[in-house]
Amino acid sequence: MAASELDAALATLRRDGAVVYPTETFYGLGARAFAPEAVAGVARLKGRDAGKPIALVVADTAMLARVVARVPGPARRLIDAFWPGPLTLVMPAHADLPAALTGGSGMIGVRVSSHPIARALVAALGEPLTATSANPGGAAPALDVRAAWGYFGAAVAYVDGGRLAGGLGSTVLLVADDAARVVRRGATSIEALRRALGATPLS
Repeated sequence: MAASELDAALATLRRDGAVVYPTETFYGLGARAFAPEAVAGVARLKGRDAGKPIALVVADTAMLARVVARVPGPARRLIDAFWPGPLTLVMPAHADLPAALTGGSGMIGVRVSSHPIARALVAALGEPLTATSANPGGAAPALDVRAAWGYFGAAVAYVDGGRLAGGLGSTVLLVADDAARVVRRGATSIEALRRALGATPLS
């Protein structure tokens, strides 16, 4: 990734625009999490239902504290074991988050990406980014910038990380103080999650 490409992406984000950027598996569609108009723009690009939540990527656990109200004990163990990586943890949302991110659920899905470009982008911005896949609803997730351009054209900025591996997206887990529940199976195995959770039940 050229420095000029990162600078252009950051400038777009700071104007509340959207950016396509690489993650571990697919390209993501990023906008500033604390900017309601930017989040609404992502929903429009996706053709997404208003009630469907949008997950976030953060740079580290310090940034996590800005988007979640608290981190349940089992989630702390999972963070230590699997972040950065393709594991999205759904936890109680911070009151400052735009309602469009939570879908009215009061919960927010968050992860730290292990892709160096995704991490560099979030760290340089200093704010959480939306992490929904870069495709309209019902279309195949984009594995390269060319595919994403076919979906969004000049409506967004692009950070090219080459062709990605694809496969499964991040595993999504709803985590409470005394239990965890699989929302979506993905790249982080259920067996590995059970080992990390120990006595905490996983359903």
